[in-house]
Amino acid sequence: MHPTSSTRRKIVIGTALAASSIWAVAQQAPVNYPAKAITIIVPFAAGGNTDVKTRLVAKRMGEILGQPIIIDNKPGASGNVGMELAGRAAPDGYTIAMGSFGPLAVNPWIYPKLNFDPKSFVPIILLEKSPLVLVAPADRPYRNLADAIAAAKSKPGVLNIANAGPGGAHHLSAELFEAAAGLDMVGVPFKGGGPASTALLAGQVDLMFEQTGAAMPSIQAKKIKALAVTSAERLRSMPDVPTFAELGYPAVTVSNWMGYVAPRGTPSAIVAKLQAAFAQAMEHPEVKERILSQGNEFGGGSSQDFSAFIASESGKWAKLVKERNIRME
Repeated sequence: MHPTSSTRRKIVIGTALAASSIWAVAQQAPVNYPAKAITIIVPFAAGGNTDVKTRLVAKRMGEILGQPIIIDNKPGASGNVGMELAGRAAPDGYTIAMGSFGPLAVNPWIYPKLNFDPKSFVPIILLEKSPLVLVAPADRPYRNLADAIAAAKSKPGVLNIANAGPGGAHHLSAELFEAAAGLDMVGVPFKGGGPASTALLAGQVDLMFEQTGAAMPSIQAKKIKALAVTSAERLRSMPDVPTFAELGYPAVTVSNWMGYVAPRGTPSAIVAKLQAAFAQAMEHPEVKERILSQGNEFGGGSSQDFSAFIASESGKWAKLVKERNIRME
């Protein structure tokens, strides 16, 4: 006996309602969440800025949620190793990750293959944006950005600019600057920001994009000079240093940002609870001051805000990587 069209409609409707109910239940956070420790995977080594900030926020998060927050450092492949592990974690709110500029917006375009999909993560909240500053050794004749550009144009392929390794914010800022100003400089990669900064201080390189917090002591000691910052507006920590935008190069607006993400399928109610807890932890005076005192821009906002920001960043860097033919060797 075949079911009538009316019966078939009832079956379809019933199946749809059942599926809807299952989805709704899956989006509800358990009443006692969190009932145990939460692990935050940091895809970089212990002791770095990402790790230190995550631990500072985690301390406050533990107090707010009433459960320990465990930091699990999983460095490797510019953050790819840790994000792959985070992407495979159970979507139950007990394993989340610190997502950032490289793994979520740049690495998909410069690595031939990733073992995770950056778009699969559920954004929770943006922690901070870390702009960079273009600096030069104190003995260089450039008084300002215009002087540096004129020097580079007068000697194409001669002036060099240090970076902390291919594909990082230092490197991509330089590529963006060269493209915007029509320059031909020699990129000099180092194995990290420390060695690159040391070379700059020694006068072995002409220019470098450096994190503002890292550059500040040397700028104040007049060992290096600041030419322009990559933030959208002037920084509280460097009020006398103009932005690239106000000097006529709005495309050179860059931040080495980071924020929290969860594996695909994490219930929206759990994401909402985590977002609220992170937002509260970030407002703690110690956390907020640590972010702002380093010349960084405070994050915050909704999960949707962070999602839109990541999408915008991914599109921006995909375009640059393609135009400049940037690849990891």
